[in-house]
Amino acid sequence: MRRALPVAPAVLVPFVAVALLATSACGIRATTVPVDVGAAPSRVSCDTQEQPTGVQGFRATVELVCGSQLVGVSRVVPVPEKKPVRDPMAMVAQALLEALERTPSSEERDAGFSSEVPAGLSAGAPRPGDPAGTVRLSRKPEDLPPVALSQIVCTLAGSEALKAGPGPVVLGGPDADPPRAWECTDAVRSRPESVPTLGEIARPTPSPAPS
Repeated sequence: MRRALPVAPAVLVPFVAVALLATSACGIRATTVPVDVGAAPSRVSCDTQEQPTGVQGFRATVELVCGSQLVGVSRVVPVPEKKPVRDPMAMVAQALLEALERTPSSEERDAGFSSEVPAGLSAGAPRPGDPAGTVRLSRKPEDLPPVALSQIVCTLAGSEALKAGPGPVVLGGPDADPPRAWECTDAVRSRPESVPTLGEIARPTPSPAPS
């Protein structure tokens, strides 16, 4: 029986060095926001500089996609270009939609941000009988791509100019179907490809009966 020849230390050194280099190359760069992107290492920062305040508009947090999850980006949202109705809440919703539809800036793209909200989407005033705060979209919410719907729901849910406090976002489509209540949860933010929590059909608050 032949005995295996001993391997000289000089032969082992290159292999050890290669192994150490391969191990160190697999490190994941630190990110400002925890990002769960599966097995592949993340090389995006998900962090941008705050916008200058020279733009006329209001400051809001716009939910963009980064590292397969939603990350809020602080922006000065300009007055909406489309003004289909004279409804203050619809105007705010339209401005936020246009901010989501715009291609992220080069700085945002370098940081790993993108948006799935399709161009041409618009917001309108509620129909008679809709609950207060309803936003009617030019497309049925159920027909939108799940990630785009998640971006819209979480952006509108976090808008102080649009909502008075926490709670679901009431969205409807352009038809006469009743609106529904949509929620932005931690699960939606971490997995925006899942459809946001769909509540019951939103009903208007009944007026108190006359005494």
